[in-house]
Amino acid sequence: MIDLGNRVSVYQPSQEGLKFPEEPKLNSNEEIRLDRKKRLVAACRAFAQQKFDYGFAGHLTIRDPEHPELYWTNPMAVHFDQVNLSNLILVDHKGKVIEGDYAVNQAGFILHGAVHEEHPDILAMCHAHTLYGTAFASLGRPLDPISQDACAFFEDHVVIAEEAGHVAVEDDAGPKVASAFKGVKAAIHQNHGLLTASRHSIDSAAFWFIALERCCQQQLMIEQTGIKPTFVPEQSARYSREHVGSDYIGWLHFQPIYEQLSVTQPDMFH
Repeated sequence: MIDLGNRVSVYQPSQEGLKFPEEPKLNSNEEIRLDRKKRLVAACRAFAQQKFDYGFAGHLTIRDPEHPELYWTNPMAVHFDQVNLSNLILVDHKGKVIEGDYAVNQAGFILHGAVHEEHPDILAMCHAHTLYGTAFASLGRPLDPISQDACAFFEDHVVIAEEAGHVAVEDDAGPKVASAFKGVKAAIHQNHGLLTASRHSIDSAAFWFIALERCCQQQLMIEQTGIKPTFVPEQSARYSREHVGSDYIGWLHFQPIYEQLSVTQPDMFH
């Protein structure tokens, strides 16, 4: 393995004085809350850019730093590109809106609430009804290690067959899905779609969702050729995952997206 010294990733420059994204240093719950809410809004806007919208479907969540039993999420039936700081809602594990004017997505709180409740280490989650992820989910199988991109998910995602294709509007559906999220960052819910989770940030959860959708698209395109692809060997796939598949790398990947949205869509922070 590479000696990283005091660095988290090989991508962090060892040379001093270079411009490079730094994780924010925040000193209070109020500062952390505002930062998490801004990044949640940016993640919603990024989903709009990616055309992940499908009616009212899709929900992103991030824990509140002061009250970790509560989480911030996008409002029900508001398009991703209309989400801003002022219309976010704060919800408990049972779906009760604690703060905000909008209703919560019933399926959103049942699945996300259950995962957050069962896994206190998970800070953020993302789910949307995307074109390629939903199609790939119908196959009921994991991604193959066909590329460096796909290797980011090697042995770090699961296929969930429980409640496959069943709309999650009843409370007992949540725990059946939540139990699968132990120690992984992503899930392919059979006949439903993709979910990602992060123990680090909404930035990371959002980027890995974007990446997972892209990997599903790549695999479906390759399978259309009828030619069996060459897989990355297991040892190399694990090595790649360690260097390009971490929560930190997901956060790092999201920073150019966050900066671009901050400049081009300043309304999102109102």
